[in-house]
Amino acid sequence: MSEDKVYLKPNVVIEPLVDRWYAWTHLISPATAAMNIVERHMKIMDSYLMAPQIHAEAVQNPRMRGGPFMDLGGGKTEDVAALMKNTVRKREQMIAFAKAVKQLDKLLVDEARGAGLETLYPRVPDILKGYVELFYDRNNNADFRFFEALLYKSRYYDKTAQSIALWLTDNDHRPFCLSTPKLDEPGVLHLDLSFDHPGIDELAKMKRTPQSAGYIKAMLGIVPEQEAVFDSFFTTEAPPVYNRYEGDRIRMRYFGHACILIETKEVSILVDPLISYYGYHSDIAHFSDADLPDEIDYVLITHNHQDHILFETLLPLRHKVKNIIVPRTTGGKLEDPNLKLMFNHIGFSKVTEIDEMETIRFRNAAITGIPFTGEHSDLNIQAKSCHFVQIGAFKLLFVADSRIIEAALYRHIHQQIGDLDVLFLGMECDGAPLTWLYGPLMTKKISREQDGSRRLAGSDCEKGMWLIDIFKPKEAYVYAMGQEPWLEFISSIKYTDESNPIIQSDRLVASCRQRGIVAERLFGEKELLYEQSMDVSL
Repeated sequence: MSEDKVYLKPNVVIEPLVDRWYAWTHLISPATAAMNIVERHMKIMDSYLMAPQIHAEAVQNPRMRGGPFMDLGGGKTEDVAALMKNTVRKREQMIAFAKAVKQLDKLLVDEARGAGLETLYPRVPDILKGYVELFYDRNNNADFRFFEALLYKSRYYDKTAQSIALWLTDNDHRPFCLSTPKLDEPGVLHLDLSFDHPGIDELAKMKRTPQSAGYIKAMLGIVPEQEAVFDSFFTTEAPPVYNRYEGDRIRMRYFGHACILIETKEVSILVDPLISYYGYHSDIAHFSDADLPDEIDYVLITHNHQDHILFETLLPLRHKVKNIIVPRTTGGKLEDPNLKLMFNHIGFSKVTEIDEMETIRFRNAAITGIPFTGEHSDLNIQAKSCHFVQIGAFKLLFVADSRIIEAALYRHIHQQIGDLDVLFLGMECDGAPLTWLYGPLMTKKISREQDGSRRLAGSDCEKGMWLIDIFKPKEAYVYAMGQEPWLEFISSIKYTDESNPIIQSDRLVASCRQRGIVAERLFGEKELLYEQSMDVSL
């Protein structure tokens, strides 16, 4: 096969892993990675080894979906024990780092009472010295920030922990990714490649451009005993031909969840990429990477949650992407890692940060960062931004999972951007509690009541209608609901007709339609075409 030119099959998953766990942003930034290794991975592995059957029963209970339970059917205990042993041995420095963070938090709680902090620097744990700055907020609460760029240059950023798993999928269902590691199994090929490895780009290109098997094997370092499985990922059958959009209108395609592709004949913009696969039967019609252009001018990222930054989609698209726009954050806070640094270190070279109300202009279009409130459990997280996109005179606003807490904010914004043509609003209005995502970063125990009141929740009908009243859109679409089956392994969401987010979004859609506004809750796929006026100077 090494001399034949072949294509990568459309249903090959290129799954990025860190320590054999599904890779997401908090496993890249060194500080958050350390905390997740100790407070998520090791605790789940300990729990599973103590009571594997309890985990097996828990994952069958819909109320436990998304909890800290391995979906391994109560088996593979030897493999989990080996992974735990390997983690303790290889990640000794990260385990020590997490311990030092806890020690530093305790030091500040016990000793920082409003007096100068300089005397506490000698008592900072040794492995954190030179990587942190101590400070007070305006109310004399002590805290610290990391010099995150230096952490990426240190031993705490270890690319050897990164790998990819290659496998063929024939359905949309997988175990919840934050709780179940990717262990050895038939048909899965694990490759020790860092995420910035050029071989990932070369492999991904082969979905459209054939290459010799020998070439890609050399690029990825495939050894003879891996060849049988590796060869199964390729075909001589050419994929469907992609036809570039050449129309005079604006075309928008919904790919599921919060992923929207905006195209004109001059420019392409992809929001929060999360792309499903094709090449197998699915009951739900959906676009796939076969429907993406050969070049993507701009990728827009709204916020740093695992269902909006999906490496499984982004790494195979890296060779297509010209620019990524991410929300700006420079605070160095543990809970708010810098997205530009993260993307740069996994091989994305052109990453631009955008501030609130800052505009990036290109051709006949502009992208403006809009304040994003809520959905982050009341943590002071800055790496979040809604996106206002204007093409000619046509105006779109993507508010993602924003919870519209204060309508006055959006009245101020309306004074700057005016009425909208199309509004995209997320309405997952229940949301998981604070500790579901941020628990590993919390070094002080919070009460169940506090945890339950601080949720990763979007807007309900009342709050969503505030936006309708203010921006008067001609069309309004509810999106980012996590309903598609290919989202369950990331979000753990599975709705019924009685689920509050469904009830609330149904109400908003009905209210909009009563006003003559085109409205729909998006699901699966959707294509929209709009006329673009060219009479506005941007």
